[in-house]
Amino acid sequence: MIESAGPSRGESIEVLPVVITTSVFPARPSSVPEIQSFLRRCLSDSPLTEVDSREVGKTIYSALLEAAGSGMIQVSCRRYPNRVEFDVLPAETPRQAPPEPEGPEPTATFAEWMAETLRGKGITREMAADQLGVSPKTVGRWLGGQTEPRLRELRRIQERFGDVRLQ
Repeated sequence: MIESAGPSRGESIEVLPVVITTSVFPARPSSVPEIQSFLRRCLSDSPLTEVDSREVGKTIYSALLEAAGSGMIQVSCRRYPNRVEFDVLPAETPRQAPPEPEGPEPTATFAEWMAETLRGKGITREMAADQLGVSPKTVGRWLGGQTEPRLRELRRIQERFGDVRLQ
């Protein structure tokens, strides 16, 4: 506690240290592992519960979808002594290069998620292509990991198959 030297003498003001870390990522599904790595570094001393982790994941996914105009999202982490706060916002220009991955991490790719989702629903790539308004060849490229859907296609995928869940 620091004693105030201003007009309200005798009242105490508590000064808390805060550490702010911000990074900008491309708004595409392949950025999710990099974003998660960034969040893990921010939370190294205060891990999230499973419920909190799902909420952060949903927020990131929503920001990815909303960033269609700018193509980038900004993730900021504010660390206080007793809590951590995150902001996930569309970003117009990158202020910092995306962090380098620290090493191989077991994460699901969009291609793996899509293949598992189609398999689980008993949907062929031709059926998926028809439902999403793209060619079967495009769906094949997504499933093979050669390309990723654009954000407008990702929105259709979410509407048809539910939230994209990447680990």
